Amino acid sequence: MRKIIYYSDELNDDFAENNIKTILTPSTHRYINHNPIYRFFTFIVYHIIASPLVFIFTKIAYHQKFINKKILKKYKKSGYFVYSNHTCLIGDAFMPTLLSFPKKNYLICNPDATSIKGLKTLVSMLGALPIPSTIKGNKNFLEAIKHHLNNKKAITIYPEAHIWPYYTKIRPFKNVSFTYPYMFNVPCFTMTTTYAKRKIGKRPKIVTYVDGPFFCDMSLSKKESVQKLRDEVYNSMLKCSRINTQYEYIKYIHSEKNSLVNQ
Repeated sequence: MRKIIYYSDELNDDFAENNIKTILTPSTHRYINHNPIYRFFTFIVYHIIASPLVFIFTKIAYHQKFINKKILKKYKKSGYFVYSNHTCLIGDAFMPTLLSFPKKNYLICNPDATSIKGLKTLVSMLGALPIPSTIKGNKNFLEAIKHHLNNKKAITIYPEAHIWPYYTKIRPFKNVSFTYPYMFNVPCFTMTTTYAKRKIGKRPKIVTYVDGPFFCDMSLSKKESVQKLRDEVYNSMLKCSRINTQYEYIKYIHSEKNSLVNQ
């Protein structure tokens, strides 16, 4: 009996079903914390505790493996962006950590990530960069991105914006998030999640393809360069999603009205 999800809008439909009451990111949100005690515990939480647990979890839960991860070695002394499709609620929070380890990977995310009471500090320690809701907040947000890139960190973005669990295709996405590589003139890579059938078990295993680097064409206007980069990233993800026939654990069907049924 396979679950079927009906969708009507590839750009805006969201099937995360996390029931989180979103709290908009305030202008006072601290994207960078220079307190030495905070930084010490952040290192312990991210590198000593979270990273090993993430590795164990993804191997047991998803049997996850990377293909072509070696291309990142040349950029271990550089900051860069990673773009990925958004199809695994927990995995999408974890896989960027494994991709860039030991380099810390920050994640540009919806304010939902920092809206869970009691977990805001922990989520921030793990690298969450919630999208700002004010002009002042946006200034601090961009300063944090610049700071992390200058310190040779990785920053992951999910341009599809909304989660479609186990979706096997690449949804169209806007070019707004591609202004960052142009603004900071750094490379970017793609991390494409695909699903393969397991020999044992119902849920599929994850095979993650890495591609790049991609650069903004600075000889073009900003508008043209951003759109070109978006198209190159999209086509890369599309190519990786088609390398092998994927296992459709959940079937998605276009409909004029969203609904969810089981068959």
